[in-house]
Amino acid sequence: MDLSLDRIERLLAALDHPQRRLPPVVHVAGTNGKGSTLAFLKAMIEASGRSAHVYSSPHLVRFNERIALNGASVDDARLADALDRVEKANDGRAITFFEVTTAAAFLLFSETPADYLLLETGLGGKYDATNVVDRPAATAITPISLDHREFLGSDLADIAREKAGIFKSGVPAFSAGQTETVRGALARAAEAVEAPFRQSGVDFMAHVERGGMVYQDGERVLDLPQPGLLGSHQVQNAGLAVALALHLGLGAEAISAGVAGARWPARMQRLTQGRFAERARAGNAELWLDAAHNPGGAASLAAVLADLETRSPSDLIMIMGAMANKDLDGITAPFAGLATELIAVPLKDEAASADPGLIAMAAAEAGISASIAPSLDAALSEALERHGAARIVIAGSLRLAGEVLADYGG
Repeated sequence: MDLSLDRIERLLAALDHPQRRLPPVVHVAGTNGKGSTLAFLKAMIEASGRSAHVYSSPHLVRFNERIALNGASVDDARLADALDRVEKANDGRAITFFEVTTAAAFLLFSETPADYLLLETGLGGKYDATNVVDRPAATAITPISLDHREFLGSDLADIAREKAGIFKSGVPAFSAGQTETVRGALARAAEAVEAPFRQSGVDFMAHVERGGMVYQDGERVLDLPQPGLLGSHQVQNAGLAVALALHLGLGAEAISAGVAGARWPARMQRLTQGRFAERARAGNAELWLDAAHNPGGAASLAAVLADLETRSPSDLIMIMGAMANKDLDGITAPFAGLATELIAVPLKDEAASADPGLIAMAAAEAGISASIAPSLDAALSEALERHGAARIVIAGSLRLAGEVLADYGG
């Protein structure tokens, strides 16, 4: 991994600058909530009768998921053709995986009509390969927490400054609710490039009220339905999407439909089919999947589970696998006092997987009863044997979520 714009700019020039022929772009960076925010915004756009491309990463089951053309993953033939053209244009010069895939995505987006392009950064912002669009329609920052410190900086202010590198002069920049440190860093970055800056909690806000969601800014109050994605953090993601939708000129009816209709896999997803779900159902257990893989995501997931426990008490069993470079203390500690047991498992990609023993150790140090299983299959069997009709949640890694969804059917 080598964060720079030199290679992608050279490659795009060789491809005749497809990034200059894109639909209006909404460019989004952040640590958590990028995919969910764009899922809400995409649903709002589609409810308005318009269309949107989406570029997101990483994928869960198939690479094609990263490039959605008018709502559908790119097919193999078009993807292969775009990658061939990028390879020829690159002519054997040094390039990264993400730069190649971003160039291919821009080719496809530039050649396929749509009303908008929802563009998610891969890592960071300033030097992310997506940051070559000179004048997007809007930029947005979702909640920022500590992750990828080896690339983005050692503290929250450094990470915020890096992600704020997507801000452009004169282009409205929107931010989800942030810590005071992050909020200050983002505001200063916006001021430095003369980008109008709108912050959740200051310029607009969203909250739960009477079983629905209320959005409010200086001009309007919208009574909206409950978000289609579960959790109080999703109310904040939906609120950011509403602010962006209003900036794009979408109407209240489409916004309301999009808030309720958004779907995004592995975000507190109740599993109802596939062999894992069938085994859980046979044991009278609930089975859930969440892609939380950093401290911020784990804290949000824990808050959702605490709310579920209040409304429907049940033993909570966490099945957790993680990448080797993750903050294992940070992704296990939020479940202290909630989880009856945490069962640590390896990822199928053993070279990239955290040692399950280290995950279990981190959980035990947080006061959670912890054990190790050799596989996801074995962990589910142990959870059902020891706890029966429990609430079982698989979390800790996007790759682990992908393993589950490959069985689930996507």
